[in-house]
Amino acid sequence: MDIRAEILKEHSKQNSEAIAAWVGVSPQRVAQLMELFLHDEYRVVQRLAQVVSKLADVHPELIAPWLPQLVRRMNEPGVHVAVKRNVVRILQSVDIPETLHGDVMNTCFDLLADPNETVAVRVFSMTVLDTLSAQYPEIRQELRVIIEDVLEQGCTAAFRARARMVLKGK
Repeated sequence: MDIRAEILKEHSKQNSEAIAAWVGVSPQRVAQLMELFLHDEYRVVQRLAQVVSKLADVHPELIAPWLPQLVRRMNEPGVHVAVKRNVVRILQSVDIPETLHGDVMNTCFDLLADPNETVAVRVFSMTVLDTLSAQYPEIRQELRVIIEDVLEQGCTAAFRARARMVLKGK
């Protein structure tokens, strides 16, 4: 399968699932997918974000070697929100290597505090920070302050629900 050609044919959940299933557990196919996701043009990257996320749901161990590049990619200026959303979504459910903790925390705090960021990216960032706060209790106060600030400014029901869960655990 030519992943690039397939993803450009149709942007749908079914197509993303079919591509993710084809990639399966093949390291060569994962490498092909990740090279496209990390380096191709805007539309291809945007559409492949869902494929990478689906693959991470089923085979997080296949995504683990790519985490440093994914974290770098989501921090690139002008990156599509689908990239940020799906990378942060992945970070919620994988073991983040200790070498990435600082970068991930900085990025997630920036995303969470940004009023122009999408709700999904902010909520996923909140969850990643909550998880990392078990290892780094010193970030809990900053997390609490940002969450309370966003709650005071007004936010969506999804944000409030996740915020209640995170704040209750503190």
